[in-house]
Amino acid sequence: MQDLDIHHIFELGLILVMIAAGITAIAKKLKQPYPIALVIVGTIIGLVNIPALESLKDFITEGEVFNFVIITLFLPALLGEAALKLPYSHLKENKEPILALAFGATLLSFLIVGFSTIWLLDFSIPTAFVFAALMSATDPVSVISIFKSVGVNKRLAIVIEGESLFNDGLAVVLFKISAFYLLTYIDLGVVGAGYGLWEFIKVISLGLIIGGVLGYSFSKLTSYFDDYPLEIIFSIILFYGSFILSEVVHASGVIAVVVAALIFGNYGARIGMSPTTKLNINNFWEVTALLANSIVFLMVGLEITRITLTDKWGYIFLAILIVLIARSISVYTSLLFTKNFPTSWKHVINWGGLKGSLSIALVLSLPRDFTGREEILIIAFSVVLFSLVFQGLSIKPLLAILGINKKEEGFKEYEELIARGHRLETALKEIHTVSRNLFITETVAKDVINQYEQDLSVLQNKIEKLFEKYPSLKEKQQSILQKHALYAQHEAIEKLNKEDIISNEVAEHEHNQITDKIVNLEELH
Repeated sequence: MQDLDIHHIFELGLILVMIAAGITAIAKKLKQPYPIALVIVGTIIGLVNIPALESLKDFITEGEVFNFVIITLFLPALLGEAALKLPYSHLKENKEPILALAFGATLLSFLIVGFSTIWLLDFSIPTAFVFAALMSATDPVSVISIFKSVGVNKRLAIVIEGESLFNDGLAVVLFKISAFYLLTYIDLGVVGAGYGLWEFIKVISLGLIIGGVLGYSFSKLTSYFDDYPLEIIFSIILFYGSFILSEVVHASGVIAVVVAALIFGNYGARIGMSPTTKLNINNFWEVTALLANSIVFLMVGLEITRITLTDKWGYIFLAILIVLIARSISVYTSLLFTKNFPTSWKHVINWGGLKGSLSIALVLSLPRDFTGREEILIIAFSVVLFSLVFQGLSIKPLLAILGINKKEEGFKEYEELIARGHRLETALKEIHTVSRNLFITETVAKDVINQYEQDLSVLQNKIEKLFEKYPSLKEKQQSILQKHALYAQHEAIEKLNKEDIISNEVAEHEHNQITDKIVNLEELH
């Protein structure tokens, strides 16, 4: 590796991008999940002796290179892109299942896998719990990209994204504690447990604080500019800055990036971004995420071929079984008391708990002299390959069997009409704004406005006819309106209570009535 110069490294990087882009393009054309195609092709390339690609394979599969590319170069971008476009209101609406999965399910799975591998695989305590940390969180890179490619129900997608973004940070914290401090804490007994808990709280809290402060600061900064190239640069600095700063002070870089991006994408977008800026920032990060995902999954495929599975098949089978059972127990247990959460969704979340590039990058980051490193490496790589290929390929059929993505008749047509209507109304609003700001006379704007209004009128007639043809579609839209009206009533009562206009007793009574109505609506639809 020492004889590689910068020019040669760039050439290898370009070859990697070209291969990844080509496979991604073919997979998208065939309407297949491109991450799985990349892992499979990467594995094939790794196994087959191709002289022209040997230097590329040697370079990419170097532990330090893989670790740097996945964790430092791509992880902040991928987490930032996902959190940037995640509306806070959606997270708030689904906070109960997200928190239950991100914290409850992750911790439960960590404990089950840890103790099971001590008992069944005869692992030492640190080895068992390092492996448990790697296997207890769903990898955001894998989950988000695969679920986006197969498409899932919107609310279910929010829960899946929320879990994968937050439990990842928790898993990294558990991994570091298990790898470097666990034995010390165990030797100290009760005091050690206190130290461990404090370290856990400190790492997560610092990540939240750093992400929150930087997200708020950069949101304010964007309000002083209306220059989207500059604001894109701000977002790059924010994502990588929050990650690196957190890691330097031994906080959770993952949590810092997610919090910073959530604030920037919601609060920052509201106070400091024009529609043009929002569009360009989203487009920039979408392209970045696609490129990063493509390279990451190809690298995973190449990296997996570097391990030797000889005489380890029994261990591998048992480890996969432990991980699957632990995931099932933790998901169904953590969601046991979550109301209005369909059982079919729990099945998808359980089976969709994919492992991926982050697990491999973390295990490669273990010191060479770490006891049990090779065993963890072999088993972790095998579970990741099983997860991405077998589970990943079966997600789409599972969605079809459970009927989760089945849309009622006329819904696609309705979505198209709504999209067109929103375009026209936005255009009209912009025309009025521009006319007022640029002092364009009514005579000049009238013809353009009339044309848009006529198009809107035709569109509204088409929607009315669609409702006549599919009455259930109209009922569903009415249900959505009623739910939003009830949410508004809930907030209005809360405001009256906060301002001491009504008592806590009256507010609680009103809130209970509103909640009952919302639950009834959920049950009907």
